[in-house]
Amino acid sequence: MAEDTISKAKIRAMGKRHRGNFEKATTDRLDPKEALAKLRGFKVPKFDQTVEICFSLGIDPKQADQAVRGSVALPAGIGKSKIVIAFCQPETVKDALAAGALKAGGEDLVAEVNKGWMDFDVAVADPSMMRVVSPLGRVLGPKGLMPSPKAGTVTKDVAQAVKDYAAGKVEYRNDKTGNIHAPLGKWSFSDDDLLKNLDHMIEVIEKAKPSSVKGLYIKKIALSGTMTPSVLIAHTAAAESA
Repeated sequence: MAEDTISKAKIRAMGKRHRGNFEKATTDRLDPKEALAKLRGFKVPKFDQTVEICFSLGIDPKQADQAVRGSVALPAGIGKSKIVIAFCQPETVKDALAAGALKAGGEDLVAEVNKGWMDFDVAVADPSMMRVVSPLGRVLGPKGLMPSPKAGTVTKDVAQAVKDYAAGKVEYRNDKTGNIHAPLGKWSFSDDDLLKNLDHMIEVIEKAKPSSVKGLYIKKIALSGTMTPSVLIAHTAAAESA
């Protein structure tokens, strides 16, 4: 039960809603439909929470060849648009802006960002611009905003990348503990849409397994809302090792 992962004293110190949710939580691994039904059974705040997924991976995050990183457009979207900027050649600026970029440009945009302007969620870049953009690594890198070929944000088709990310395309990457956190959609989504996104995200992470990883790759998958306990999802390989 919840007491296995959080102390009884901490549960007692929680607000009534949180306490009730943790008392109903379980460490059982459930199939996706059951997990979502369990999640829906928690009491939630009035705002439209984000439904999130967390993968615990059997990788060594210190090894560069075991990094798991990429991007994915989920079948039902994530219910949130993103602010995108584009580093591109002059002849591409008009197309990037038409696709939804807040700003697009070259050295002028680099200078603006370098001075501290960071009011955007995603930066995409044409490969030809990386020589100009690379000095921004020191300011964009720590925030996870540096354009990267692995994430799909360095591409020759800048306009399409802007369109995809503005519509809510999801970037994912493992953290220092080997976990990946990603949004699956909003609480207001239908169960069918959340399950479609869930199945697709699991498939994407399975296919992203680095060839250098030996043994169990996906150790645990958890589903949660912004303000709910997590629910474990049964996964074949993880279940066999449990």
